[in-house]
Amino acid sequence: MTGFKNQLYINGEWRDSSSKSVFDVINPSDESVLTQCASAEAEDASAALEAAADAAPAWRSKTPRERSEILRKAFDLMSARLPEFAKLITLENGKAGSDAMGEATYAAEFFRWFAEEAVRADGILTMAPSSGARIMVHHKPAGIAYLITPWNYPAAMGTRKIAPALAAGCTVIVKPATETPLTLLALVALLEEAGVPKGVVNVIPTQKPRDVSDVIMNDPRVRVVSFTGSTAVGRNLLKKSADQVLKPAMELGGNAPLIVAHDANIDVAVAGAMLAKMRNLGEACTAANRFYVHESVANVFITKFTQAMSKLKMGNGLDSDVDVGPLVNAATRDKVSHFVNDAIQRGAKVELGGELPIGEGFFYPPTVLSNVPDGAECLSDEIFGPVAVIQTFSDEADVIKRANNTEYGLVAYVFTEDMKRGLQICEQLEFGMVGLNRGLVSDPAAPFGGVKQSGLGREGGHEGLLEFMESQYISTVW
Repeated sequence: MTGFKNQLYINGEWRDSSSKSVFDVINPSDESVLTQCASAEAEDASAALEAAADAAPAWRSKTPRERSEILRKAFDLMSARLPEFAKLITLENGKAGSDAMGEATYAAEFFRWFAEEAVRADGILTMAPSSGARIMVHHKPAGIAYLITPWNYPAAMGTRKIAPALAAGCTVIVKPATETPLTLLALVALLEEAGVPKGVVNVIPTQKPRDVSDVIMNDPRVRVVSFTGSTAVGRNLLKKSADQVLKPAMELGGNAPLIVAHDANIDVAVAGAMLAKMRNLGEACTAANRFYVHESVANVFITKFTQAMSKLKMGNGLDSDVDVGPLVNAATRDKVSHFVNDAIQRGAKVELGGELPIGEGFFYPPTVLSNVPDGAECLSDEIFGPVAVIQTFSDEADVIKRANNTEYGLVAYVFTEDMKRGLQICEQLEFGMVGLNRGLVSDPAAPFGGVKQSGLGREGGHEGLLEFMESQYISTVW
């Protein structure tokens, strides 16, 4: 892909780090160095801040339609280059080509959705019941937004944050994950081509996130911080946000339960479970982490699900017939392996996989564990890999209690043919999103986000636009 460089992008210019420091970008399939990328310093963060501040008045003054047309152009440009973006995603993230193409397509849709939402930041005009004064409420850009994106969806998590921020009239500073900076740099080059003025979007990859974040988040001109990543890091960012009373949008960890009721259509449940578990190789906060299958259908579900998992081919994501690529790095692979070994030592039965492959690349095979005992570490923490852990249940009230027994509350999945009872179960689940007879909940038109320790705020839908706006109330009489 042409048009971008492995440098910082500040004020519409490609530049080296102020210290000339760089870091390696690794190909997870063979552990080779793809390239080196510039690593921002605190001084570079200050330059990005000045650029975003200088660009803010003109960008916020553009009409909603002007901002909308730029975002629509970005959608058209990205849609024409989906294979290029998919290849870049696979190179630095490792995911299989089909997954990468799915992400690129999903990422582009955020440009189209928020191009449409940009012109719909509607306010209200009402009359105060007691005084008769007019109440006018309108939405204004919140200010400079600091966007911190993860490595698991380097394109989609970039567009899911950048698009609503630009639609709202905010300028942004983006810090991509060091594992996957190239996709974000390609996106900002595309945005420049679409007509985004210099300084409106600034991208600063860095190996010194604390130094960079300290500069940005302690500046009073910054008003929003949006982060996708672990709950532990999110907590620290929330503490830091308090100093400037920043508006936080936090999409944090998950520990998704997947419930298969006694009356579920097993084929539908298996297909949904495959999508909920293996989309993005399980490296997703929405991935099904705990399977609860009614004891009356457990044997048939495990048999069919294991058969489906066994058909997946593991290998380099650039190969067209590969379903499962490598995990993003050695630490992630080793964590997955630890979870599996812990469960086995505690008595879990290996239905499929479960052994660390020999050779280069950060691979781990599709794995199914049944009879997983309470106390296994994989039940209380995100696996973030291609491992399904299965327990059985007999009582509906008990399984709802077990599903809710986590500090996380991002997403849950329920499979049942009784829609009334399914909806009743959904309402009792303490999660921000629920897939009912469906293994996919992510959609640009829907408010994505969780409760409890899974975060604050929503991304996507109309709510995603409002995260980057402030309501102003004007009282008047006439």
